[in-house]
Amino acid sequence: MKQRITTKKFAANVIISISVQVISLLVSFVLNFIVPKFIDEYQYAYWQTYVLYVGYVGVLHFGLLDGIVLRYSQYDYEELDKERLRSQFKILLCFTCALTLITTAVSLLACKDVTQIVVILVAFGIVTKNLVTYSSYSFQITNRIPKYAILILVQRISYGVIVGILLLCRVNDFYWYCIADLMGDAIGFALSCAMNRGLYLGRSTGLREAVKEAGVNVGAGIILMFANWSSMLIIGSAKLIVQWNWDDLMFGHVSFAFSVSNVFITFITAASVVLFPSLKRLNEEQLPEVYMGTRAFLSPLLFFAILFYFPGCWILEKWLPNYSDSLVYLGVLLPLVVYSSKVSLLTNNYLKAYRKEKYMLAVNACSAAVGVAAFLICALVFRNMTALLACIVAAIALNSVCSEIMVLRVIGKKMFLPFIEEAVMSAGFILAVYFLSRWWACLAYGCMVAAYVLLNYKTLLSALKKFFKRGERGGENRA
Repeated sequence: MKQRITTKKFAANVIISISVQVISLLVSFVLNFIVPKFIDEYQYAYWQTYVLYVGYVGVLHFGLLDGIVLRYSQYDYEELDKERLRSQFKILLCFTCALTLITTAVSLLACKDVTQIVVILVAFGIVTKNLVTYSSYSFQITNRIPKYAILILVQRISYGVIVGILLLCRVNDFYWYCIADLMGDAIGFALSCAMNRGLYLGRSTGLREAVKEAGVNVGAGIILMFANWSSMLIIGSAKLIVQWNWDDLMFGHVSFAFSVSNVFITFITAASVVLFPSLKRLNEEQLPEVYMGTRAFLSPLLFFAILFYFPGCWILEKWLPNYSDSLVYLGVLLPLVVYSSKVSLLTNNYLKAYRKEKYMLAVNACSAAVGVAAFLICALVFRNMTALLACIVAAIALNSVCSEIMVLRVIGKKMFLPFIEEAVMSAGFILAVYFLSRWWACLAYGCMVAAYVLLNYKTLLSALKKFFKRGERGGENRA
C-alpha cells in the first residue's frame, strides 16, 4: 500500500532535498568560482563546451526513463515489479553502451584535436549520465528521498574532491575536469547499485517481454521527454548559437554567466525532486490549494534571492577580474531564475501529475521555436549579445506564463495581475542593472522588492497559514 504523504512528511523530504542541494551548492561553488581562477580562459571554454553537449545525452534513452516515472510514481518500493524494471535497466545499459561505441568510432574518424576529445568524453557520458538518471529516478518515484540524497551527495562530493585534487596538482588541461565528472557519475552509480540491488541484480523478464515493456515505457514517456528537453533547448540553443557565432573566449564568458545563474536555479528548485511523487499521492481535490499556496510564497522568495546578485558581483570582481564582463551578462540573465524555477518546481510537475504531457510539449516546443528565431536574429542580423540574452529571458518567461495558464485551466483557477507584477519586477531588474551604477541599481531593485512584498503580503500570509494548518491536520490524521 502506498505511503500517505502528509505535509510534515513532504516538508521533511524537502528539508532533506535542500540539505543535499547545500552540499551540491558547495561543489558548484568550486566548479564555477574556483576552477576559472586556476585554469586559463580557453581551457575553461573547452570544458564548458563538454558541459553543454553532455547535458543533452539524457535524451538518448528516448523516453524510456520518463515512461517509468509516469507509470510507477504511485508505487512504493515493495510494490514494484522488480523483474520488469531490471529488464529495463539492462536494455538501457546495452543501448547506451552501443551508442557510446558508435559515437567514439565516428569521432576518431571524423573529428580532430579538441573536438575529438570533447566528443569522446561526451560519448562516455551517454552511459554514465543515463545510468545515474535511472538510479535517481528509482529513488524519487518510490519516495525514498534519503537514499536519493545519498546518491546525489556521493556523486557531487566525488566530483568535487577529484576536481580539488586536480587544482592542487595545478592541472590546466580541460579534459581531466571532464573525466572527473564522469568518475563522479561512476562512483554515485556504484553506490546506488549497493543500496538498490533489487532494481539491478537478479532475474529479469524474457527478452521479448522486456522489449515489449520498453516499447510501452517509451510510448508513455517520449512526449514528456521531448517536452522536458524542448524546454531545455531554449537555453541550450542560445548557448550553441553563441558558440557558433562568437569566439571561444566569448563563449567561455557567457557560459560563466549561465553557470552562476544555474547555481541559483539548482538551489531554489530542490523541492521539485520530492514534489512530483508527493503530488501523485495527494487527493485530486487538494492539488489546486497546494498549487496556489506554493506559488504565493515562491515568487517573493525568488525575487528576494536575486538581491544577492549585487554583493555577489563585488566579490566576483575581486576574485575573477578576467570575467568582469560576465557579470553584466549575468545581470541580464538572472530573472530567468524566477521563471525557470516556477516551471521546474510547479507547472511541469502539475502537468505531469494530471498527465498533460502533450500540453507541456506544445508550450515548450512553441517557446523554443520563438526563442531560436529571436536568438538567430540577434546573432546574425544585429550581432548583439545583450539583446540575445534578453531574448532568452523573454523566451523562458513566455514558456513559464503559457505553462501556468495551462495549469490554471486544469485546476480551475484564474489569475492575471501576478503575471504583470512579475514581468515588471524582471524588466525593472534588468534595466536597473544595465543603466544604473551597481549600488544605485541595488537600492532601486531593493525598493521594488519591498513594494512587491507589501502588495502581496496578505496572499503570502494566507498561504503560510494554510500550509501550517494542513501540516497539523496531516500529523493528527497520521497519529
